[in-house]
Amino acid sequence: MTVEDESSPFFLRKTHAISCYEQNNTSPASAQEKPIGFLKAQEKTDAFHSLYKVPLGDTPYGRAKHLQLVEKDPAGAIASFREAINAGDRVDSALKDMAVVMNQQNRPLEAIEAIKSFRQLCSKQAQEPLDNVLIDLFKKCGRFNEQISLLKHKLHLIQQGAAFNGKFTKTARSNGRKFQVSIKQESTRVLGNLGWAYMMQHDYCSAEIVYRKAQTLDPDDNKSCNLSVCLMRQGKVEDAMGILQGVLNNNKRGKSKSLDRVEVLLKELRESETEVRTGEECQSAASRLEDLEWVWCWEDGGSQKEEEWDAAAEVHRKGNRLRVFQEITSALKKEVAF
Repeated sequence: MTVEDESSPFFLRKTHAISCYEQNNTSPASAQEKPIGFLKAQEKTDAFHSLYKVPLGDTPYGRAKHLQLVEKDPAGAIASFREAINAGDRVDSALKDMAVVMNQQNRPLEAIEAIKSFRQLCSKQAQEPLDNVLIDLFKKCGRFNEQISLLKHKLHLIQQGAAFNGKFTKTARSNGRKFQVSIKQESTRVLGNLGWAYMMQHDYCSAEIVYRKAQTLDPDDNKSCNLSVCLMRQGKVEDAMGILQGVLNNNKRGKSKSLDRVEVLLKELRESETEVRTGEECQSAASRLEDLEWVWCWEDGGSQKEEEWDAAAEVHRKGNRLRVFQEITSALKKEVAF
């Protein structure tokens, strides 16, 4: 057990927080058994750390989390996270948390440089979470080329079986809740983000096929709307109309959150003239896609079972490129021919 200095300001603030916690959470029954405010030292420590999710001990990382979560001092937390990294104290968590706090303080460029400067100090297991933070930072800064490059890298890791540290699922956290994410779900998410990044670059030919592949794995209404936008920007009005009408037909009871967006897009289709993508632009997109060298393992639309993953990966590793992007190139060249 780590011995804490009872005269330090950190210990005194923690003691005060514990006292407030005791006063708000002591029931009448427990008050009869024990005097109010009486707890053993270990029980006090456990109550405090359980309440605020602050690590045990007066360490650089512990102080940083205390500043972040208890005192709500982001500037002080960032400085303490940097101190923890330099001291080698829980570097994986310290770097990720520091980048997240920097992003919350609207300092994404500093967060990007911090990750690039210190990630070599982190373990192999920490690289994937850091990549996820970087993807969000690149998106916020509008650095879409770097975002696309990193998303393609993540797909390559999935193909190699190196994602999730070689496991089929990973534990993710959202709003304080933990849940399991499968390889298939992660692949769909990455493809959706890749399609969005291509859209931001106005590369609707590439975005269209990426969204189509994502839809074969795990279809949802939001990706359908994005796919219809890609089709609209290429002048494929009838195809876009069909996809949007399909979303409406599948949600006659009004359960989808995307229905309002569908109505807006349908109105836009009816009222506006859509610019048609030229053959030269599509040829340029095709030439870029020919350079992609990933391999996709769900050619049948994601029906493979997890136990078939290794065999499928071994077969598809013999190819030089993703089948989905072979399909993209073929489709674009046909469009150019017409």
